Amino acid sequence: MKVALIGVGQAGGNVTERLARFDADMGFEAVQGALAVNSAEADLESLQFVETQLIGADRVNGHGVGADNELGTEVMQSDIQQVLDGLDGRVTSKAEAVFVVAGLGGGTGSGGAPVLVHHLQQIYDIPVYALGILPGRNEGALYQANAGRSLKTLLREADSTLLIDNDAWHEQGESIESAFETINERIAKRVGLLFAAGEAVNGVGESVVDSSEVINTLRAGGVAALGYATEVASEDSGENITNTMSVARQALLTGTSLPDATTADSALLVIAGRPDAIPRKGVERARRWLEDETESMQVRGGDFPMDSDRLGALVLLGGAERSDRIEAFMERAREAKDAQEAGATDHAKELADDRLENLF
Repeated sequence: MKVALIGVGQAGGNVTERLARFDADMGFEAVQGALAVNSAEADLESLQFVETQLIGADRVNGHGVGADNELGTEVMQSDIQQVLDGLDGRVTSKAEAVFVVAGLGGGTGSGGAPVLVHHLQQIYDIPVYALGILPGRNEGALYQANAGRSLKTLLREADSTLLIDNDAWHEQGESIESAFETINERIAKRVGLLFAAGEAVNGVGESVVDSSEVINTLRAGGVAALGYATEVASEDSGENITNTMSVARQALLTGTSLPDATTADSALLVIAGRPDAIPRKGVERARRWLEDETESMQVRGGDFPMDSDRLGALVLLGGAERSDRIEAFMERAREAKDAQEAGATDHAKELADDRLENLF
């Protein structure tokens, strides 16, 4: 899947850098262009692998917007043409999608990403997706409120929003700095493999996933989630049927970017490994199991040939906003805005709740 990446804010820039570097190191060539945009000059100076662009210099003089996501919205709106001009040559004719990457709890990314997605939708006829990182439960009320408003606006603007929960992909007891390093590394590997699926870098699979299946899975819109798990492949093809089921279960039940997200409108299962180690019967059995777990009849499946002694499973969920985590998060965001206790039961209406204002 050929993509262009635009990181907005500190977290967005760091993740974009990691994704571009992972893609280059693996030789996938899925990332066609990458740009990091921020109002904090120091954060941009730490990036070495992607082009950078400073915004809001006339408002904040390169010092960032703090955690003020309304100011983040304003500086992106003011400098949007400058950002779009900076994308020349990065969103190429080969690109099949654009991903705008941002942490949703801060200022520049939280406020600026929805604005950028809105304008990109007016220009490009390929899908414009968001990759949004939710703050952890202990990151403070302001970050929860910021992320609630940012997520609500992104869901309105993006073709789909792939969510990464900061609480999902790090080890217990890690320091904040180590946790962010771990999270960024795991995002790069998992999302990087999703982009590369269908490129058939090593060998030829029986039923290779291509980019259209990723796009069709995300066509459900709303919230998307990504799961991943891996274990050592066996020399015995019969045992690998069991291994395929095992990694698929782990990817969905314990390895997703959005804990407890199992019900979805659509799903994609990708089994990665050596072609001779990927059992067709195992892939089909795991795909049927995924249909039952997600309660969806739109479950696609295929393989991703790689030169590896392990079997891996990627599970992409589309239309996953019925997750308990999303409901709990939106409730915390409302509470952080001193809203009244939520009583909505309609999941779609909950994400459009008027007690959380759109950013613009």
